[in-house]
Amino acid sequence: MQPPNRNSRDKLIFALDLGEDIDETIAWVDLLKDHVGMFKVGKEAFTSFGPSVVRGIIERGGSVFLDLKFHDIPNTVAMASEAAVKLGISMFNIHALGGSEMMERAVDSVNNTARVMGVVPPVLLAVTVLTSLDDSNLKDMGFKCSTRELALKLAVSAKNAGVSGVVASAQDVIPIREACGEDFVIVTPGIRLDSKVKVAGDDQKRVLTPRNAIIMGADYIVVGRPIRLADDPVAAADRITNEISEGLVH
Repeated sequence: MQPPNRNSRDKLIFALDLGEDIDETIAWVDLLKDHVGMFKVGKEAFTSFGPSVVRGIIERGGSVFLDLKFHDIPNTVAMASEAAVKLGISMFNIHALGGSEMMERAVDSVNNTARVMGVVPPVLLAVTVLTSLDDSNLKDMGFKCSTRELALKLAVSAKNAGVSGVVASAQDVIPIREACGEDFVIVTPGIRLDSKVKVAGDDQKRVLTPRNAIIMGADYIVVGRPIRLADDPVAAADRITNEISEGLVH
């Protein structure tokens, strides 16, 4: 296997929601920091370890995607966004379903805080439709549109609010890219090395392979279980970045 190039590696985000204690979690950073581009800290890790896990990653030279999906009244999300910028993270997200005003306030908070601190603003993403949901789930929730239709509507709303990009299923990337342009950042979870093989404990419903996600136009892909459950996590990460390389030259 050829070693993956840096550009491909930078597009791989590893989901770091694991570990019985913070030392075990940070050990994954030491193991994978030269094989992935960013570490995703979600609700599990952040609730268990707090901001210290973010600081630990950054101290080791890693970049952080803070995946807390802020969804609240505009003022609360604006204040949370300010706190996120002060952590020194590279990327974080809010829920597009929070509405235009909430998203606009978050954008303003990010830009103002970064300007005062003299730093580059982190990439702000809006979550569209979770990859654990399908059309039947939306119907049960009272929506009268498909997951693809809702994801597109929310992506356009996020762009109009000034948000940098979205978190969306790879299956929704093409229409979002067409509607929102090439500079709009699209991050895709629900990535599997074989989209037909279920991973233990998997609750993802709308999945694609790394290669196909990149071909469709994803800027970053988020991978957790296919790496951390592998016999050789480093080899699994390198296999994924090689698939990313294949997608980039397709």
